Amino acid sequence: MKCALPSIHHNQTGFAALASFHARTERCVVEDVEIDMRGTDWFDADMCAPFGALLYRLGDNLNTVNLTNLSPKVEKILSKNGFLSHYGRRSVPDLWGTTVAYQRFDTEDDRYFSGYIEQEFIRRPEMPAMSRGLSKRFRESLFEIFSNAVLHSRTTLGIFSCGQFFPARNRLDFTVADLGVGIRTNVRDHLQCDLDAEAAIVWAVQEHHTTKRGTIPGGLGLTLLQEFVDLNGGHMQIVSDAGYWSRKGNRTSTSFLAAPFPGTIVNVEINTADRRAYRLSSEPEDDGIF
Repeated sequence: MKCALPSIHHNQTGFAALASFHARTERCVVEDVEIDMRGTDWFDADMCAPFGALLYRLGDNLNTVNLTNLSPKVEKILSKNGFLSHYGRRSVPDLWGTTVAYQRFDTEDDRYFSGYIEQEFIRRPEMPAMSRGLSKRFRESLFEIFSNAVLHSRTTLGIFSCGQFFPARNRLDFTVADLGVGIRTNVRDHLQCDLDAEAAIVWAVQEHHTTKRGTIPGGLGLTLLQEFVDLNGGHMQIVSDAGYWSRKGNRTSTSFLAAPFPGTIVNVEINTADRRAYRLSSEPEDDGIF
């Protein structure tokens, strides 16, 4: 089959476009799937995480995936982070150091994911200055996204991540996607109540709300990230099933997508123009960088 792809930005429209792409291709099995990117004038590189997840699912269903008619600009974007090397094209050196490499992790790869976010994201010079305590908690918060995907999603296809620094926008984006059962299913099973997709996300991001069992803590990672992007002037987005959730400018908004995404996507955007230094309120002011 042949399927056209529009421009993909890391916003609600871009997530909806990928969900629509999934709806058109989800029944493909043992087919040649041509993805015509003639109309893809732009592709935000961090969106390779959910796009790569969908393409991996197609491959797992024994389809052959071929990306065609890429513009030189889009091909360069998707070559610098290593994404296109999975689809028969060579990688291009990232001379400016703006990419956070596209990676797929198995659910047992927690140690490798931890090293990946440390090297590819936390230690980037564009990141706002943080005290030792906050830097540790920030790391744990990002790892919570991976942990949630492992413990909650029940995925067998892995976890996908990618990022990009956009100097002209003063933004650093990091996106993680999985192909699991999604937040709505987990919340429904936990609460024994069938919430719609956006309400399930709203419940899941509340502090101390978690569907984890036993003594394993949960819920705090996303809370800290929300608080940080509020102070930093950044942005956070979550997509799961047909639900879309956004936190920006101290305000939360939600809406529905026309088609569901088969899993969960978490996008964190850091405002790199913010030159303030941050610490936990529990830390003394003379600790670390303060």
